[in-house]
Amino acid sequence: MAGWVESVKRSPLVALLMAITYFVSGLLINFCQLVLWIGVRTFDKKLYRRLNYYLAYSLYSQLVFLAEWWAGCDLLIYIDRDDFDKYYGKEHGYLIMNHAYDIDWLMGWVFCDRIRLLGNCKTYAKKVLQFIPTMGWAWKFGESVFLERNWEKDKQIISTQLKELVEYPSPIWLLLYAEGTRFSEHKHAASMKFAKERGLPLLKHHLVPRTRGFTSSIPHLKEKMGAIYDVQLAFKKDDKVKPNLHNLLVGKGVTGHICIQRIPMEEVPDDEQAASKWLHELYQRKDKMQDSFYKTGDFFKESGLKRIEPFKLPRRKASLINWCVWFVVTLVPMSYWLTYLLTSGSTIKFSIGAAIIASFFFLLYKIIGMTKISKASSYGSDAKRD
Repeated sequence: MAGWVESVKRSPLVALLMAITYFVSGLLINFCQLVLWIGVRTFDKKLYRRLNYYLAYSLYSQLVFLAEWWAGCDLLIYIDRDDFDKYYGKEHGYLIMNHAYDIDWLMGWVFCDRIRLLGNCKTYAKKVLQFIPTMGWAWKFGESVFLERNWEKDKQIISTQLKELVEYPSPIWLLLYAEGTRFSEHKHAASMKFAKERGLPLLKHHLVPRTRGFTSSIPHLKEKMGAIYDVQLAFKKDDKVKPNLHNLLVGKGVTGHICIQRIPMEEVPDDEQAASKWLHELYQRKDKMQDSFYKTGDFFKESGLKRIEPFKLPRRKASLINWCVWFVVTLVPMSYWLTYLLTSGSTIKFSIGAAIIASFFFLLYKIIGMTKISKASSYGSDAKRD
């Protein structure tokens, strides 16, 4: 029985059905977001944001379904329980996360879903991503911060956008990958060369953090953002299944270890130079944790940090139910239409049907390729850094 299930999950036909469900539902969600943006946001921004929460959740949770229910991924969570009960999911948070894996963002979403915050996840992203259908458009309608990698323009974008985000009627989490790009050996070598030249701390498992975006954001967050959440995610190096989207798609799950420390916003310096130094020191601590985990399978054994015992949060059925609804709503009409095109006897209609199927496969594997570290942006591997 188990072997049959595994063979089904690895089937290209199943991958096609999942791709159709995700992309068709994503475009429908984007259309609804557009209608709300035009028809509601202009008159009632708070109502727009409350409604868009559920639309964003409906799209994001499909990927949570892929991780949790399809692949069987899980999370071991290291958080102070008093802080967890008092603050998590109850205040605006500014997340600083390491960026070493293809799916670190998705494991973060798994955690956010379990504390009922997934629909209000925001991020800093490259401007070009806002033009990508489904996820990019959803981020745009969700008011994520899109940057042009031109500091004079980005400084104004950060100022304007953060003033908007801190006014959200319900808690949001805003994610910053301060390293600028995913970790790779090549980028690490270039980053450490830069660090030596500038007299900055040398890190084993992180790139030198870019401080401009962080230091320019802090003044806009001080009064309305409750805390910084330092997020450290790790997977054991000897795990047989590698943490990437392809393995999740074929049903191979992984277990992530996520350690989150809440740092009250008032502990972050206001001065730009002092805030920059604070961020570098934070990454030194993050590096000690990652080094300890890679050596011992434990964040605390060799890092010198206070031990936190791990716990798990239960999966929510909402992502499973959401996926099942979209699976039926999208696949019934699409399957009928594609079957009609492929069996119509018309060469033109057959070609259209085949082209549509090929397009879904292309989009699916394009997204998988975009999440791979080897395909990641070169941003961060050059010598010029903030």
